[in-house]
This record gives sequence, C-alpha cells and structure tokens, in this order.
Amino acid sequence: MNQPYIRRSLEPVVEQAAREFPAVVLTGPRQSGKTTLLQHVFGQQYHYVSLDLPDVHAAAVADPRGFLEQYPPPVIFDEVQHAPHLLPYIKAKVDAHRNRRGQYLLTGSQNLLLAEKVTESLAGRAAMLRLLPLSRRETEGSEWSPLIWERQGISSAEESRGFGALWQSFIRGGYPELAVQSDRDVFLWHGSYVQTYLERDVRTVRQVGDLTQYQNFLRILAARSAQLLNLTDVARDLGVAVNTAKAWLSVLEATYQVVVVRPYFANVGKRLVKTPKVYFTDVGTLCYLVGLKDPEHAAAGPMGGAIFETAVLSEIVRSLTHQGMDPQVYFWRTMAGTEVDFIVETTAGLVPIEVKLSGTPRPGMAASVKSFQRDLADTAMPGYVVHPGEIQLPLGAGVTAIPFANL
Repeated sequence: MNQPYIRRSLEPVVEQAAREFPAVVLTGPRQSGKTTLLQHVFGQQYHYVSLDLPDVHAAAVADPRGFLEQYPPPVIFDEVQHAPHLLPYIKAKVDAHRNRRGQYLLTGSQNLLLAEKVTESLAGRAAMLRLLPLSRRETEGSEWSPLIWERQGISSAEESRGFGALWQSFIRGGYPELAVQSDRDVFLWHGSYVQTYLERDVRTVRQVGDLTQYQNFLRILAARSAQLLNLTDVARDLGVAVNTAKAWLSVLEATYQVVVVRPYFANVGKRLVKTPKVYFTDVGTLCYLVGLKDPEHAAAGPMGGAIFETAVLSEIVRSLTHQGMDPQVYFWRTMAGTEVDFIVETTAGLVPIEVKLSGTPRPGMAASVKSFQRDLADTAMPGYVVHPGEIQLPLGAGVTAIPFANL
C-alpha cells in the first residue's frame, strides 16, 4: 500500500538546485524523508539506485567506472556514504559535461564522512542541502508558511492543536513514517530508530569504540537538554575522558541527532556566559531517551520546559533549513542570569525568542527580551514569547506573546 506523501518545504529549493548545479547532495538524519522527496519530485525522469544494497555496493566498489556507465545520468544515488570512493569518478563524469545541470542527485545520512568527501571531490560542482524531519508546518499542510518575523506584521490564523494533541505531537516527533502511520507504537519506533542509528551510523565512525557507553552518553545529554552543557561533568559521570565526550558530541552533531546552540556575543560591556547548550534534533527522540510516553507527564514533569524549548527550536531550524538556509540560532545569557532562550540572526537583525511553559502570557515574561533589546538596541528586532496556549497578545512595546501554532 502506498503511503500518503507529505509535501516538503525543501521541494522548490531542490528543484532549483538541480537546474543550477551538475550535482545535488541531500543530507540529513536517517529516515527524514530524503529518498521519498527525491523520488516524488524527480522519480519520473531519474533512474534510482540504492547503494545500501550489498550487491549494488559490491558492484560500485569492484568497478566504479563500469558502475557509472551502467547507471548514466540523470540518476539518483541513495545512501552514497556507503560508497564515498564513487565521488571522484562522479567528478570526472561531471567535468566531462560541466554545463549539463542536474546530472547526479546524491543522498546521505552521515554528514561527517560525506561532507569531507564531497568537499574534496565535488567542490563548486554540487549544491549541498539538508532535509530534517517534518516541521509543524509540513505536518499540517502549510509547508510554505513563513515564520512569524518573516510575515511583515501579518498575523497568522493558524489553529492551535489544544493541550493534549500538542504534547502528543511532541512525543511522536517529526519523522515522516510516524506522521503517515498513526497506528505505529511511538516508543517502539523510536527505540528501533536509536538502535539502528547506533548500529548503522555510529559503528562506522572511528571516534566511537564502546556503543553501550555512547548510548549512556545519549541519555545523559537528553536529561541535560536545554541546559548549559558542562562536558567535564558529563565525562566524569560516564567515566570517560573529556576529549572522548567532545568527540562523541561532534559525532552526534555530524549525524544530525543534536543541535549545539552557542551563546551570542556582542561587545556590549557585559560578562556573558560562554558555555553552549545542546538540544536533540527531534523532540520525539528526546522524549524516548528520557522515558516519557504520556503527554500529561511530559508537560507537567521536570522535562516539560526542555521538551517545549526543543519543539520551538526544531520548528525554527527546520523551517529555515527547508528554505535552503543555514540557520544561525544562538542564546543570550549574562553572568547576572538574564537569559533569552533563542536569538535568531536574520538579514534584518536579531530576533529574540523566549519560551515559556505557561499557556497564560503575562507582561513579566517579556523582561529578558526587553533587556536584550535595550542592550543591543542597534540590531534587536521585535521579540516573541512562545507558549503552548492559544492566545496571541502584546506584552509591551516590541514584544508579542504567541502560541506555538503561530510561530
């Protein structure tokens, strides 16, 4: 049975890239929908080859030139991280017909190895794009709806999901398979996903020796999600060297499982915190790793704030990434403890975003955003307090409280 296709915001970006570059490389976490997107958009004109299959992989390794002759462009090579040695031969093919656009569409779920090889072989010849799991916009069929600061003051009339449905959506997360198969056991699916990720993606990376310790590292990071990350403490709790913890964090970042949010620095004469924070790419993965299955427990428990912050960050990062952009998202925190959860750097200026778990906005919630706007008056834009309720209202000059659905 064919699964329903969910339109992705990245579709026009990929189509434009294929019109402008000889090759397009689409990366992103495992199961984010890369193959489905390419087959939906290009399936009629392109041959499809999966390098994940043992016999296909063996043929590509044994005779790369013959393999590329057998599958001439236009062609989609899926999971190309399994055959990185093909890239120099693809480069030679591209160079022989440099003006022919959209010859090769490549996908891969390991940024670490793939980006290095692509940079070596296809620099200037390939567009690099990322596909993350589904944003709320994509799930709800409003995939091209702009973020609130991109709307130029136009209020959105998005319908809020209601408390239970909103938190249930956080526990499910944004992976397309769970979105189209509503009867799937979410906890079982995420458990299988994490295991497959460890076995398939992590085992091949040289910095990871002990998979059990690495899985413990994942769970410790999940428990500290949205907090200032002290890797020395994490390493001590795990009984590993700090450099090992740093290497593992870089593996998680490169395999798209976490987003490291760094502090925003500007020369404003204040002492600012320099430690980063870490968030999981998918809020469903976070809920699984901390053992949460019930929406009420997730909302009311000690992880409620971290889960909601993760959902807000995911929506911002996915919406911008799926426009073909590289999101520049930071947080701002002074030594005195004043903090704004997210600072989004845009061409027009810095958008401060505070995340609050209460569905009843009050003027006091805007205090840290206003402090940021005073300190960075030249670049600060109107700010927002995002909450899980249903009301949108001003909290004073330059700050608006908005429901998550209106972000």
